[in-house]
Order: sequence, then structure tokens, then C-alpha cells
Amino acid sequence: MSGNIKLLSDTLAAAKAEGRSALIAYLPAGFPTVDGGIEAAKAVFDGGADVVEIGLPHSDPVLDGPVIQTADDIALRGGVKIADVMRTVREAHEATGKPVLVMTYWNPIDRYGIERFTAELAEAGGAGCILPDLPVQESATWREHADKHGLATVFVVAPSSKDARLTEITAAGSGFVYAASLMGVTGTRASVGEQAQDLVRRTKATTGLPVCVGLGVSNAEQAAEVAQFADGVIVGSAFVKLMLTADGDMTAGLGGIRALAGELAEGVRKRA
Repeated sequence: MSGNIKLLSDTLAAAKAEGRSALIAYLPAGFPTVDGGIEAAKAVFDGGADVVEIGLPHSDPVLDGPVIQTADDIALRGGVKIADVMRTVREAHEATGKPVLVMTYWNPIDRYGIERFTAELAEAGGAGCILPDLPVQESATWREHADKHGLATVFVVAPSSKDARLTEITAAGSGFVYAASLMGVTGTRASVGEQAQDLVRRTKATTGLPVCVGLGVSNAEQAAEVAQFADGVIVGSAFVKLMLTADGDMTAGLGGIRALAGELAEGVRKRA
């Protein structure tokens, strides 16, 4: 069975055709429970997200700040497994028909087996993987299997990336490019800053792939700001924080993230 890279590309292209950025939401699998995580993914889609990234919880999430680390810890203590991640992808996609990716560090895939992981993700209807710590020069085997199964390989670029390095990274990637808006870890910020705009400009000079910005976006105003120059706006910690604040009240948590997704969806549609 082939994965849904085409659905991802078509979704991003459709947003561009509407003259707006796509809204991409991030939520970890297994948080607050496996079933709760599935309902959360459906809720942000219901609110207006175009794409959802499902995080594979990791004990040492080097790109993630304290909010997502807390959620990962809850998921891991709850016994979340890769099978639960695949189930989350499958049920979120089947319920909505929209593209769902997995965001994961490399070690879990390496231990699970590349062929097994890519085959199962494609079978679950996944659109691809975001791999923040897989060096491009060591990614050939992964990309071979991902291509075979119709999955996007999304690499992360940062403001520190030199132009030659951007060219190398974007040439190897597919689906879209994840542009980290600043140096540091995930989390909400008061301002996304000019670094993101410069990084998007430099990245677009190397590729025709959509460039989507993450790290720091937490409200409609910031989403509107980033939407002026990016093909997609990625929001994670703000959603996770609402689920944490709900403290087990799923009705409140799901209502909160659905409403935030709606506000962000309006934000990405605002033009300067």
C-alpha cells in the first residue's frame, strides 16, 4: 500500500491556490492517553487544521521544549508504543481524509527497522515523516524506503544553516521543508522574529518545495504574521499546553484545541 505524499502535496498546493498558508498542527501520540490523542488530532482537524503531525514520544526530545517534553513523559509512562502511533495516524486520517505525518527522532525508527516502519506508516495512511535529527548525508536508506512506500521525507532547516547546506538539505527532502524559526527548542514565544522570514527567503531560493515555519507560533496574530511569507504555519506547544491545562478534562481540552485551531485557521487566511 502506498502512503499519502500526494495528498500532502495536493493539500499544500490547494492552500496556496486559495492565497493562504496551510495550518499544520502538532500533537504527540499517547497524550493524554492513546484514545485521547486520537480525539485531539480529530479535534484540530475539525477546527481547521490542514495537516497534522503526530509526535512519536521520545525520552530525550532534543528539539522539544518543556511543554512537549511533559506530554511525552505522560505518554511514555502510559506505555505508548509505535503501534499506538500508527493507530493514531490511521484513525485521524480515516476520520478526516486529511494528511497525517509522524514527527520522530531517528533512534526509534532505527531500532524498529526502516522497512517495517515505512511499510506500516504507509499502510496506516500516513503521508510521511519529519526527521529533525537524521543527517541528510546519512539518510539514503531511509529515503529509498520512504520513496518506495509513497512517504514524504521532511527535513528541518535552521537560521544557522548556510546556503550551501540548505541546498543539500532541500535537494534530499520531499513534501515540504520544515523551517525552524529560531535557534532553540519548541515552545510559545512573544515574537516569531525576522530570522524566520530570512530563513524562508533563503530556503525558497534553493527549492520549489513548500517551506513551512514552526517553533514559537501560538496565536492567530503570529500565524497571520508568518503566513505572509511561509507556505505553512506549524503550531504544536500551544495545543499541547491547552491539553495539559485541562488536566484530564477531555471535554475542556478538546474544546480548547478545536477553538484554537479555528482562530489559527483564520489567522493564516489574513493578508497584509
